[in-house]
Amino acid sequence: MLDSISIATSPIHGQGGFATRFVSKDARIIEYTGERISKVESLRRCQEENWFIFGLDEEFDLDGNVEWNPARFLNHSCAPNSEAVCEDGRVWIVALRDIRPGEEITFNYGYDLTDYQEHPCRCGAPDCAGYIVAEELSAQVRSRSHHAVPKNV
Repeated sequence: MLDSISIATSPIHGQGGFATRFVSKDARIIEYTGERISKVESLRRCQEENWFIFGLDEEFDLDGNVEWNPARFLNHSCAPNSEAVCEDGRVWIVALRDIRPGEEITFNYGYDLTDYQEHPCRCGAPDCAGYIVAEELSAQVRSRSHHAVPKNV
Protein backbone atom coordinates (compact mmCIF):
# COMPACT_ATOMS: atom_id res chain seq x y z
CA MET A 1 0.00 0.00 0.00
CA LEU A 2 2.88 2.36 0.62
CA ASP A 3 3.48 2.32 -3.13
CA SER A 4 0.17 4.16 -3.58
CA ILE A 5 1.40 7.41 -1.94
CA SER A 6 4.43 9.64 -2.00
CA ILE A 7 5.29 12.31 0.54
CA ALA A 8 5.98 15.76 -0.90
CA THR A 9 5.52 19.47 -0.18
CA SER A 10 1.82 20.26 0.23
CA PRO A 11 -0.05 23.42 -0.72
CA ILE A 12 -2.25 22.77 2.35
CA HIS A 13 0.42 22.50 5.03
CA GLY A 14 4.05 21.35 5.22
CA GLN A 15 4.29 17.84 3.80
CA GLY A 16 1.41 15.83 2.39
CA GLY A 17 0.68 12.42 0.93
CA PHE A 18 -0.05 12.25 -2.81
CA ALA A 19 -1.53 9.40 -4.82
CA THR A 20 1.08 7.78 -7.08
CA ARG A 21 -1.56 5.75 -8.93
CA PHE A 22 -5.32 5.66 -9.40
CA VAL A 23 -7.11 4.74 -6.14
CA SER A 24 -10.68 3.50 -6.42
CA LYS A 25 -13.48 4.46 -4.06
CA ASP A 26 -13.56 2.34 -0.87
CA ALA A 27 -9.96 1.15 -1.32
CA ARG A 28 -7.63 1.08 1.67
CA ILE A 29 -4.89 3.57 0.85
CA ILE A 30 -2.56 3.20 3.81
CA GLU A 31 -2.62 2.06 7.42
CA TYR A 32 -2.15 4.76 10.05
CA THR A 33 0.35 3.04 12.33
CA GLY A 34 1.99 4.00 15.59
CA GLU A 35 2.49 3.25 19.24
CA ARG A 36 -0.44 1.73 21.14
CA ILE A 37 -0.78 3.74 24.37
CA SER A 38 -3.12 3.95 27.36
CA LYS A 39 -5.73 6.71 27.64
CA VAL A 40 -3.73 8.26 30.51
CA GLU A 41 -0.59 8.41 28.38
CA SER A 42 -2.64 9.71 25.47
CA LEU A 43 -3.95 12.60 27.57
CA ARG A 44 -0.41 13.44 28.67
CA ARG A 45 0.83 13.48 25.08
CA CYS A 46 -2.14 15.55 23.91
CA GLN A 47 -1.33 18.12 26.57
CA GLU A 48 2.13 18.29 24.99
CA GLU A 49 0.40 19.20 21.69
CA ASN A 50 0.80 15.84 19.99
CA TRP A 51 -1.84 16.00 17.23
CA PHE A 52 -1.19 12.51 15.81
CA ILE A 53 -3.32 10.47 18.25
CA PHE A 54 -6.31 8.35 17.25
CA GLY A 55 -8.76 6.83 19.70
CA LEU A 56 -8.88 3.06 19.26
CA ASP A 57 -11.25 1.83 21.95
CA GLU A 58 -12.22 2.42 25.59
CA GLU A 59 -8.74 1.46 26.81
CA PHE A 60 -6.20 2.41 24.16
CA ASP A 61 -5.22 5.09 21.66
CA LEU A 62 -2.74 5.09 18.81
CA ASP A 63 0.08 7.65 18.69
CA GLY A 64 1.02 8.02 15.04
CA ASN A 65 3.86 10.47 15.71
CA VAL A 66 6.48 7.86 14.88
CA GLU A 67 9.08 7.68 12.13
CA TRP A 68 7.62 4.51 10.60
CA ASN A 69 4.17 6.07 9.99
CA PRO A 70 4.11 7.91 6.65
CA ALA A 71 0.34 8.39 7.06
CA ARG A 72 1.11 11.05 9.67
CA PHE A 73 1.86 13.41 6.77
CA LEU A 74 -1.71 13.25 5.42
CA ASN A 75 -3.40 16.62 5.81
CA HIS A 76 -6.85 17.64 6.97
CA SER A 77 -9.44 18.90 4.51
CA CYS A 78 -12.98 20.15 4.95
CA ALA A 79 -13.71 18.35 1.63
CA PRO A 80 -11.64 15.18 2.09
CA ASN A 81 -11.19 12.43 -0.47
CA SER A 82 -10.63 9.77 2.19
CA GLU A 83 -11.54 8.93 5.77
CA ALA A 84 -9.96 7.22 8.75
CA VAL A 85 -11.65 3.92 9.59
CA CYS A 86 -10.90 2.04 12.80
CA GLU A 87 -11.23 -1.71 12.29
CA ASP A 88 -10.13 -4.42 14.73
CA GLY A 89 -7.75 -2.08 16.56
CA ARG A 90 -6.18 -0.77 13.35
CA VAL A 91 -6.70 2.56 11.59
CA TRP A 92 -6.99 2.59 7.80
CA ILE A 93 -7.17 5.57 5.47
CA VAL A 94 -9.91 4.62 2.99
CA ALA A 95 -10.88 6.42 -0.22
CA LEU A 96 -14.28 8.15 -0.11
CA ARG A 97 -14.20 8.52 -3.90
CA ASP A 98 -11.91 7.73 -6.80
CA ILE A 99 -8.57 9.54 -6.40
CA ARG A 100 -6.43 10.50 -9.40
CA PRO A 101 -2.63 10.12 -9.53
CA GLY A 102 -0.98 13.28 -8.18
CA GLU A 103 -3.98 14.26 -6.05
CA GLU A 104 -3.26 15.02 -2.41
CA ILE A 105 -4.84 12.46 -0.07
CA THR A 106 -6.73 14.18 2.72
CA PHE A 107 -9.13 13.27 5.49
CA ASN A 108 -11.11 15.17 8.11
CA TYR A 109 -9.22 15.05 11.41
CA GLY A 110 -12.49 15.18 13.33
CA TYR A 111 -11.36 17.66 15.98
CA ASP A 112 -13.94 18.86 18.49
CA LEU A 113 -14.59 22.48 19.48
CA THR A 114 -12.07 22.51 22.34
CA ASP A 115 -9.56 25.21 21.43
CA TYR A 116 -10.57 24.94 17.75
CA GLN A 117 -9.35 28.50 17.09
CA GLU A 118 -5.81 27.26 17.67
CA HIS A 119 -6.15 25.02 14.59
CA PRO A 120 -6.81 27.15 11.50
CA CYS A 121 -7.55 25.21 8.33
CA ARG A 122 -5.74 25.96 5.08
CA CYS A 123 -7.37 23.28 2.93
CA GLY A 124 -8.76 25.74 0.39
CA ALA A 125 -12.03 23.84 -0.06
CA PRO A 126 -14.92 26.04 -1.28
CA ASP A 127 -16.88 25.31 1.90
CA CYS A 128 -13.89 25.37 4.29
CA ALA A 129 -14.88 25.89 7.93
CA GLY A 130 -11.74 27.98 8.50
CA TYR A 131 -10.68 25.67 11.32
CA ILE A 132 -9.82 21.98 11.63
CA VAL A 133 -13.03 20.55 13.07
CA ALA A 134 -15.19 17.49 12.50
CA GLU A 135 -17.55 17.77 9.54
CA GLU A 136 -20.62 17.87 11.77
CA LEU A 137 -19.22 20.97 13.51
CA SER A 138 -18.29 22.90 10.37
CA ALA A 139 -21.55 24.85 9.99
CA GLN A 140 -21.46 25.83 13.67
CA VAL A 141 -17.88 27.10 13.36
CA ARG A 142 -18.65 28.97 10.13
CA SER A 143 -21.60 30.75 11.80
CA ARG A 144 -19.44 31.66 14.81
CA SER A 145 -16.82 33.11 12.48
CA HIS A 146 -19.41 35.17 10.57
CA HIS A 147 -20.84 36.59 13.81
CA ALA A 148 -17.37 37.65 14.90
CA VAL A 149 -16.94 39.84 11.81
CA PRO A 150 -18.40 43.34 12.36
CA LYS A 151 -20.82 44.42 9.61
CA ASN A 152 -21.23 47.92 8.32
CA VAL A 153 -24.76 49.21 8.95
